[in-house]
Amino acid sequence: MTISGNQNHDGHQDENSAGNDGVPAGNHLAYGILGDDPTTSSEKLEKYTGEVTWDYLRPHFTSGALLYVDPALSLTEVGHAFANDDAEQVREWRKTGDLVTPSAPHAAYWEESKARFRALVVSPFVLIQPLDPK
Repeated sequence: MTISGNQNHDGHQDENSAGNDGVPAGNHLAYGILGDDPTTSSEKLEKYTGEVTWDYLRPHFTSGALLYVDPALSLTEVGHAFANDDAEQVREWRKTGDLVTPSAPHAAYWEESKARFRALVVSPFVLIQPLDPK
């Protein structure tokens, strides 16, 4: 998985930049799913979802692209909200703490514990949920 630049759901560069809450300055998210792919949104979400280690996620954390999704939520549902420009739902999850930008203590813990995650790329973000330790 890789992250491309800010692209809207039509694959064009987005002129809005993301704010601290992960929602761009405009009234919509305009991110879309990674790549110009003729498959459906659901197929793309499945295609760009996988299990990863913290080592893979570290650069995305450093760049500010990482968003932690509470395990009570469906990672796919959150991905659909981003892909469908559902800024109101994303703001609600941010407000309730169900969708957060990880901080340095999170990163240190995940580094130490060799954490594994289920990750979903929805450009420019990487959404993550922890996997149960095995």
